[in-house]
This record gives sequence, C-alpha cells and structure tokens, in this order.
Amino acid sequence: MNKSNPDLGEQSEVEVFGARVHNLKNIDVSFPRNKLVVITGLSGSGKSSLAFDTIYAEGQRRYMETFSAYSRQFLGGMERPDVDKISGLSPVIAIEQKTTSKNPRSTVGTITEIYDFMRLLYARTGEAYSYVSGQKMERMTEDQILKSILEKFEGQAVNILAPVVKGRKGHYRELFEQIRKQGYLKVRVDGDILDLSPKMQLDRYKIHDIEMVIDRLLVAEADKKRLYDSIQSALKVSKGIIKISDKENKEFFYSKYLMDPISGISYDEPQPNTFSFNSPYGACERCSGLGYIFEVDRHSVIPNPKLSIMQGGLAPLGEYRETWVFQILKALAKKYNFSLSTPIEKIPEELIEIILNGSEDIISVPVEYNKWNVQNYQISFDGIIKMLEEQTERRGDDVGEDLENFRVLKTCPECFGARLKKESLHIKVDEKNIYELACMDISTLSKWFEGLESRLTERQNTIAREILKEIRSRIGFLLDVGLNYLTLDRTAKTLSGGEAQRIRLATQIGSQLVNVLYILDEPSIGLHQRDNARLISALKNLRDIGNTVLVVEHDKDMIMNADHVIDMGPAAGEHGGEVVGQGTPEEFSKANTLTNDYISGRKEIAIPAERRKGNGKSLILKNATGNNLRDVSVEFPLGKLICVSGVSGSGKSTLIAETLYPILNHHFFRAKKKPMPYKKIEGLEHIDKVIEIDQTPIGRTPRSNPSTYTGVFSDIRNLYVMLPEAKIRGYKPGRFSFNVKGGRCETCQGAGMKLIEMNFLPDVQVPCEECSGKRYNRETLEVRYRGKSISDVLDMSIEEAVAFFEPIPAIYRKIKTLQEVGLGYIRLGQSSTTLSGGEAQRVKLATELSKKDTGNTFYILDEPTTGLHFEDINVLLGVLNRLVDHGNTILVIEHNLDVVKVSDWVIDLGPEGGSGGGQILFEGTPEDLIKVKDSHTGRFLAAEMGVGVSK
Repeated sequence: MNKSNPDLGEQSEVEVFGARVHNLKNIDVSFPRNKLVVITGLSGSGKSSLAFDTIYAEGQRRYMETFSAYSRQFLGGMERPDVDKISGLSPVIAIEQKTTSKNPRSTVGTITEIYDFMRLLYARTGEAYSYVSGQKMERMTEDQILKSILEKFEGQAVNILAPVVKGRKGHYRELFEQIRKQGYLKVRVDGDILDLSPKMQLDRYKIHDIEMVIDRLLVAEADKKRLYDSIQSALKVSKGIIKISDKENKEFFYSKYLMDPISGISYDEPQPNTFSFNSPYGACERCSGLGYIFEVDRHSVIPNPKLSIMQGGLAPLGEYRETWVFQILKALAKKYNFSLSTPIEKIPEELIEIILNGSEDIISVPVEYNKWNVQNYQISFDGIIKMLEEQTERRGDDVGEDLENFRVLKTCPECFGARLKKESLHIKVDEKNIYELACMDISTLSKWFEGLESRLTERQNTIAREILKEIRSRIGFLLDVGLNYLTLDRTAKTLSGGEAQRIRLATQIGSQLVNVLYILDEPSIGLHQRDNARLISALKNLRDIGNTVLVVEHDKDMIMNADHVIDMGPAAGEHGGEVVGQGTPEEFSKANTLTNDYISGRKEIAIPAERRKGNGKSLILKNATGNNLRDVSVEFPLGKLICVSGVSGSGKSTLIAETLYPILNHHFFRAKKKPMPYKKIEGLEHIDKVIEIDQTPIGRTPRSNPSTYTGVFSDIRNLYVMLPEAKIRGYKPGRFSFNVKGGRCETCQGAGMKLIEMNFLPDVQVPCEECSGKRYNRETLEVRYRGKSISDVLDMSIEEAVAFFEPIPAIYRKIKTLQEVGLGYIRLGQSSTTLSGGEAQRVKLATELSKKDTGNTFYILDEPTTGLHFEDINVLLGVLNRLVDHGNTILVIEHNLDVVKVSDWVIDLGPEGGSGGGQILFEGTPEDLIKVKDSHTGRFLAAEMGVGVSK
C-alpha cells in the first residue's frame, strides 16, 4: 500500500487502516484515487459504515479542524470515527438520499437554479401583455409621448389628465384642497369635469376615479412647447401615467412604464423577484405562492346525510347540545320552516346551502337568561363553513385534528396552481410565460431553449446570451443523469431518494470541482435500465475531470463499469463487516463471494416453472387521465403478483400511487385524498382491504423505531411487568416506556441522545452523559429478563432477539417476520431516522405480515427492492410469494428485472417518460412482454431471460 503518483507528487490511493465503526471488524482497505469505485455487498454488511460513517465522517472532521480555535469553541468538536488511520483523503462531498428539502416551496427548478436563471431571463428580456385586453404593454419616453399625441390628435381639442385616485372610496377633501393650492382649477371625477371649490368633497362611501386636469388645449405643432410642459407636469404628478381625453370623451393612456394603451392598467418594472413564488412581489396573494389552498370539504361536514342535525348530521357540531350555534340553527329552522330532526338528505338543497354558507337575511335568536327574561338577538348567519374557516385562521399552522378532518387541499382558484400573480404570468418570452416553461419536462424544455436565439430580437439576444448558456448547461446535466421526465415545478418533497440524489449529482457536475472525493448512496434507485448507461456516463465524467467517485451500489451494470470494486460481507450485521473481495471488475469476477455468484450467474433468482392463474376475478380501472396518462384503461387480475414497469416518468406512480390507491383507500377507509381523474372502477367487491407499503419513514423522530412501529415493544414491556422484581416494586407498563416520565432518564427524556446545536452546520447528536445512551434510569435497568435489561433488549439485533424471545410466541412471531424480510441485522431500538427508505418499507411489510391476512387483501409496494442486494431480493420475493399463495394480490411498481421476470402479470407503461409516456404498452406475462419491440423493459428483460426480442 501507500503507493504514490510520481507525476503528481501525491498519494495515488485512499487507504483506511483499522476501521471498527459499527460492525466493521478492524478492516484495512484501499482504493485508487481519481477512479470510479463501487462498494457492494449484502444489506447490513457494512457498506455505509465504511463509506459514510468512516471515510465521510473523517473528511468532515478534518474540515472542521481547519476552522480557528475561536470558531470551534462554538461548534464543538466532532468525534473521530473509530479508525486507526486514513491517508490520501481528498475533501469529501456526500450525496445522500435523505438530504432533500420537504419544504413545499422547494422545487426542481429552485434546487438546480435553472428557475433562478429563467427569472433573470424573463425580467430582462420578457415582453409584457395586458391581462385585461391581451394587448402588448407599452412604455414611452416623454419625447415619444409628445410625438404620438401630435400625430394622433393634430387639430383636436384635448384634456391632459393626471390620474391620482383609481377605484377607491373616500371624501378626498384634503386632496382637492392640495390640488387647488398647486394652482389647478379643474378635476375630472368619475368622468365629469368639475371646477375646484373650497371645502369640496365627495360621497365617502362610494368608489371614485379622480384625475387632475393639467391642461386643455388644441393640439398643434405651434403649441408643441406648451404640450411638452403639460406632459411633463402630468407625468410628475401621477408618477409616470397620463390620460388624454378627446372631444368625444374617448380616453387614451400613455406611460413611462409598462401600460396597456386600451385599458390603462400598468405593471411595475419587472425584476427577478417578480417571477418568484417565494417573494411577496411575485407570489399569488390568494395561496401565498404555494399553488394550492385548504378549503372546508362539504362531504366531510355532512358525512352521513341520513342523519338529522339533532343526531349529529353536521359532523363539526356533533349531536345536539345547548350551545349558541344550535340556538342559531333552531332560529334558522323556525324562519325557513324546517326541522332539525329531519334527515339532512330530506332538507331542500337551498336550505342546506344557507346552513353551510350562510345568508344575508336577518334571523331572530332568542336567548333565555331566566324564565322571566328572554332577549332576542338580530343576526345574520355566515354558515358552518365560514365558522370552520375562521377557527382555522385563528389557530394558524397549529390546526388540530378536529379541524384537519374537515379540510381538503384544492388548486388555488386565483392562479390555478401557477403560484404567481397574474401580472407575472402575462410577461412572456417567445409567447410563453415562465410557468408554461416550468411545466415542461426537461427534454421538452431543452428543445424549446435550443433555437431560442432565432426567435428573439437582436437586443434580447445581447442580454440573454450568458443567461441561456447557464440554463442550457444545467439542463444538459439533468439529461445526463436520466432526469429528462421531471418538470421544474415538481416539488422537492415528491422526489424519490434516487431522483433527489441525481439532481444533486447534476449540480455537482456543473460545479466543475476537481480533486474531490464524492460519495454516493445508490444513485441508480428508481432508474430504469434504459437510463443506467447515462448515469454511469455522468459518474465517469465526474471522475474524468479529476475526482474520485465512491458509490455504494448493488446494480450489476454499475459494478461491471467500475474501475475498482469492494465487496463487503460475508453476511449482514454481526456476520458482516469484512472485505470479502476487491479489485478491478475482471479481478473481482474470480472472487468467491455471494455478490459475484449472482453477477457470474452461478446463483440466480429462478423464473417460476408456471405463472399463477389467479382467482379469475379482476379490478378494472377505466379512462385514467392524471398527469401524462393518456386516457388509459387497465385490468389488475386478482390473486397474482403483478408488476407495473416502465421507464422513469412513464406514469407508473400516477396510475398506481395517485389514482388506484386513493380510490381503494377512500372506498375502504373513507380517506380524503382525491384520486387523479378517472371515469370508472369495477371489481371493488372482490377485495376487502388495501394496504400501501411505501418508503416514507416509519417515524419522524429518533424515538420511533422498529419495535415501536411493529407493536412488539408493547408485548416486551408487558413481559417485563410480569417479572417478579417488577411486581415487587409495583411497576406498570409505563415504567418501561422511554416516552413517559417514571422509568426513563429525565436528562435526555428517554431519547438516549442529546442534540447539540451547531449554528450554521447541521446539529449533532451525542450520547446522554447521565444514562450513557441507555434511555432509562438505574432503577428501571435493574429489572432483568434472562439477564437482559429493557435497554439491552432495544440494543439487540433482530437476529439476536429472535433467538432470545423464541419461548414467547407473541413476541417471537412479530420479530421473526422482521428477520424473514431480510432485516436481521438492524437493532430493535434503532432510530427510524437512521433507516433507509428500503429498510423502512420492509419494516412496514413485516408489520403487515405479522397480522392475520384475509386472503382478499390488495397490497401495493413502491420499488421494494430499493437498497437490496441480489440475495436480499431473493428473500423478499419469497415473502411476497407466500402472501400471494394465501390468495392475496400484490402489486409492485418496480424496475428490477428479477422482480419483473418472476411476476405473474406485467403492466408496462411507456414508451418514454414525461410527455412521451402515459400509454399502456403491454399487459400479460413476462414471456409475452419480451416480444414487444416498443418496450424498453421488454428489451432488457429478454436479455435477462436469455431470449431475443422478436422483430
């Protein structure tokens, strides 16, 4: 080891000596600098421990060491990873999956900065159009205004007016007095010219338009000087706008700024923040730039119209009580002659509208103070919906569940989801506003920008040249990493981990940094094989400009295209943490490892001898048109393992996650989320429930963990309560909970960790100094089962816990399912925030498996192979097949060819992503899919199954 490059005068390898982080077994490993290096191995074998928790952590610590002692005293020191030595380390940048912003204001456009450059382009070269007349807005200099008036009104008598009030209420006594003192004699009020007089005023409750009459003259070349002076005076008084009225009282507008010559409306001079939905200067005022609003949902307010108001038919009010609202409703019933005991469905629609949305009619509400004193209050009723909206506004962001249940998300009716003010949306470049560009997928946007210069004026081209260069380069990087189907207005929180990571990768490629060590965590997640080559090419490009690229990856193509491969193993958890094979792909192909067994074909996931026939029943979705779906109808045969495949952006998630699942979820559980548009669904009677198992975290705080999510922790606590020591001390289950007072450590409040705020750097968690990370106080830890305290149990791996709790069936069954889905290496009490999306999904899957299935359940899984090694996929497929064999239906959205080839039924979407997708290319068995020449999936599947594609 310790090789050097004589030309560069620097170490040519990164060398790690004695790494012992997590399950790493004191390993020594080296890999070449300025190369593409892949770390692979079973899930839990120590890949991330080596790449992120050792190499990246040490790089981060060294960066902190470069700060002055003064700065470090505020930041605190970062703990050195448990490693003897790392040499040859460059500055390190980690591109992980969990760094995406969940802020709804963060979009693909803002993350990549493409939208920021587009804002600049529109501010400097955009042409403004009137939102009233559609005419192009004009701006003129004083000389141009003079020339236009001389040409248009030659020989005519005109009034030169300066608008000072437009469409506002008030008496304006002070304004008239001020104008009179300036020496002007006349004003035009609401179209009529009036002489100014002392103490003149208007009706304060009416809306008025007021213009000062600057001059009345005959337009002629001889009076050019007087006309010019009047124009200057009018522009000064009215801040850049003047009005000309001729003898027929027709009006014409002129402005130094952007103005519609027909309607007279004007825009402020556009600036970059005019096009920002995160700025008050550009954001739609109705939705504050979010593109959506919350509205009270009528169906949630009246969930069961068969009930009367007395019985609780109005859900926010509940059953009848002696409250002010019910007194109003009684008065309303008396006035409009209906009964609160009548089922709501039998009350006339116009009266229900009054109950919900109110009426301007005055009603008399009697309030009884005592039997001798009854007072009537005369009020107008605003309605139940208005009442709920006012409560929501009063509570602000802290809307409780009692109100949340009645709200629904709707597209903003003002901007229709565009997020911007109407003025901003009427400024265009080549007849497109900025929102229209943000809605284009990246490949369409790239084509639009391609020949833009030929469609711009010479002046626009001069201004836009450098801006277009920046936009095109960034779009090019997104295309290079296979994100051609994304749109700039796509919010960051809707991106998968792989998509977010590839966006950051594209940004890093654009930064053109050199001599950096980039560490990536499975960048191929969510990427179809068709796009894999582009991603690999992008990583090689990053390498070729002078960087080291270290990738944690399971993908076969990525492994074979690496310059150096490191295989971790031999198994997961305690049985892993060793380097079992390494070298170039050629050298690695001779290694006797589990990874190489699958790559070389010595071991494989077998294709089933025959496909399941199913139960003969189907779920049929008709005419789905959400996002890019092109009026598709699709059949889901029940009792089978169904795979929905297709290139990235082809419409898989729209069809399943945004259309089918919300329909089923609403049908079985009355969920509020509305599905994307569709016409009809048939066959709901053939299933009895739907379960979606996605990759969202199992909890948002470090307190959530696999044992609490699966519910096994309750059983474990009950076990500890039954122990003799606990009974003597009178302990209840709460004593063994780290979330309530009593048995937990109060210094860290049961978290086991304390958060150290790092100011401008990410916060750091350190073990609690009181309990040393054990979460509980000394008395609680003294209660032991088979020599283990409750804290020791939480620190056990699933594999250890299975053996430990084997004598207790209730606990054993739940933990065993976690092991069966390939999670034997994670700890029972491992914080949910440290689990990957794939691990979280398998915890959810295990939770569902541990329940009794009905045999008619419809399971939906979104890319369950994320983060899984070939062997882990084999284990997972065994679990899924077991569920299908019980009669259930499993639908997986998946790119992985091992899953596609073992499925009973494949639904392939495409042919491309974004606007080029949204069609059902194929429905049937994998054997028939490989015959479809237009299917990218079919082409790659044919190679996987060793069959040629028919022409």
